[in-house]
Amino acid sequence: MVDKGILRVIDANFNRCKEGLRVVEDIFRFVLKHDDLRKILRKLRHSLDKIAQEEILKEAILSRDSKRDLGKKCDNLEIKRKDVNSLIYINLQRVKESLRVLEEFFKLIIPRHVSKIKKIRYEIYELEKKILKKWPPLRNPRQRSN
Repeated sequence: MVDKGILRVIDANFNRCKEGLRVVEDIFRFVLKHDDLRKILRKLRHSLDKIAQEEILKEAILSRDSKRDLGKKCDNLEIKRKDVNSLIYINLQRVKESLRVLEEFFKLIIPRHVSKIKKIRYEIYELEKKILKKWPPLRNPRQRSN
């Protein structure tokens, strides 16, 4: 029996990762109209869907406790977004962070998927680099521009 807290960490990070990928995918689909990058993002999102077929991940959903989640309240940093570039940046950071969390926690419960998660994380690193080359203004919205 896996600890419910661990299952909740996995559930939250799976959701966070997929949501972040979907935001960026939709930006490339509808706003920037760049189909090549949209397809890459979609492929990565579907790679996670394949992993999500694991029975333990269905158990993670059943362990969800959204009503009492300590992190569900928004702070002011979550509300403010400067432009589409900041949406891309913030959501790619969210994706990378959640993949790293999944990679670590999968070591505890489903180690056979650790390498798949790690591979997706490194693909996101490369994708971020491609995006930055194509849209140089992409940067941390909290940094001041000179």
